[in-house]
Amino acid sequence: MTTRLLVVTAVAAERDAVAAGLGSADRGPARSRRFDIVAAGVGPAAAAAASATALTLAETAGDPYTLVISAGIAGGFAPEAPVGAVAVAETITAADLGVRTPDGFTTVAELGFGTAEHRPPAGLSRTVADRLGAAYGPVLTVSTVTGTAERAAELRTRHPGAVAEAMEGFGVAEAAAAHGVPVLEIRTVSNAVGPRDRAAWRIGEALAALTTAFGKLPAALEVEAEHG
Repeated sequence: MTTRLLVVTAVAAERDAVAAGLGSADRGPARSRRFDIVAAGVGPAAAAAASATALTLAETAGDPYTLVISAGIAGGFAPEAPVGAVAVAETITAADLGVRTPDGFTTVAELGFGTAEHRPPAGLSRTVADRLGAAYGPVLTVSTVTGTAERAAELRTRHPGAVAEAMEGFGVAEAAAAHGVPVLEIRTVSNAVGPRDRAAWRIGEALAALTTAFGKLPAALEVEAEHG
């Protein structure tokens, strides 16, 4: 079975890291995988727009995608996802889509205005996490990156088991859901979620981990296809 894969990153460096991994894997046995990689821009709106455009163009051409992946580097919640780790989303959650009052935060879903969460296929996401040796749990999408210990603690309280925070996954998932295509989110950790300390960031290490993860991904997809 051929998988037609769309990978959506935010920036060119992430796109190139993913391409290097998939390119190395393509020289191996998993040749039934076809992929396109898009650098969509930063944030959920840009990610949703680019993903929807790519999905629509593929459908119009009669060659639709069968899987969409939001990918890139991210902040990790320690100790589950330390710097350099891989994280795979059990759920893709819009962590700051809603309303804040003196009583706390209420999600858009709790307000009755839509959804704040997408759930990748459980068997697929779990298999991919296992094959990549990844932390597995909610990956949070935010429009404002966490830069304080207080907000990091609040997010952990509201989203127990969260492994990472990024800015595009929910936008990609919204577009995928609108087109009826399954979605995954795969992140590698460049920094800890919490107080902003750029000196502690390890972007190069996270990009290298992204290449390694995507080098392993085709084999993980083969395993799921054989046992799904």
